[in-house]
Amino acid sequence: QVQLVESGGGLVQPGGSLRLSCAASKWTPSAYTMAWFRQAPGKEREFVGRILSSGRHTAYADSVKGRFTISRDNRKNTMYLQMSRLNPEDTAVYYCAVQIANTDSYIYGQGTQVTVSS
Repeated sequence: QVQLVESGGGLVQPGGSLRLSCAASKWTPSAYTMAWFRQAPGKEREFVGRILSSGRHTAYADSVKGRFTISRDNRKNTMYLQMSRLNPEDTAVYYCAVQIANTDSYIYGQGTQVTVSS
């Protein structure tokens, strides 16, 4: 069974940076598109960005473009989300996900909390 485990969340001040990691186990995600989503309190889960299997192509939501960077190390079965210039609107539970082949569906991890506050 696929397991995705996020880590690196926490409390950060506005303007600060944070790096999230997503480790895949019991499965090798190197051939799949992976993505980050987030869900703020009282809101629906939203797309943050994705990275194709090769790691050479990424796409981001407008709200994070230029501030967030997704990367992956297929040798380590790990994906990363580098977040900079964080603001309180970035506060959310962040979920790592892998796209199920030939579908628009994803398998999600359990999430990690990111709180941006002074």
